[in-house]
Amino acid sequence: MPVKHVQKRLMRPKMSVRKGDEVEVIAGKDKGKRGVIDRVLPEKNRVVVEGVNIVKRHLRRQPNALQAGIVEMPAPLSRSNVMLVCPNCGEPTRINRTRLPNGDRVRVCKNCHEIVDKEQ
Repeated sequence: MPVKHVQKRLMRPKMSVRKGDEVEVIAGKDKGKRGVIDRVLPEKNRVVVEGVNIVKRHLRRQPNALQAGIVEMPAPLSRSNVMLVCPNCGEPTRINRTRLPNGDRVRVCKNCHEIVDKEQ
């Protein structure tokens, strides 16, 4: 009996952090540093944090580039290596997702049980 090949559906991972969140690095060479998320790459499960994981890139002179040479820039790091810092209690925390009575889903700090999302 022939076996049908089933195409795997690529699932986008759930991101517990968003652009603009303050996070603390919990693993790697920059462990203990805090910074604000500059960019989120959900398809690669990575985040770019300002001032963390700085790498040097050698840029060639190009017409649209400002300057050639060695440029320092933050590189993406894995989402699992950062932990959200609660704006209410100031501690690195895991988050819980809950629904408000009006139907909105919000992130809640597991330490102080306060809403983390700024919009609410």
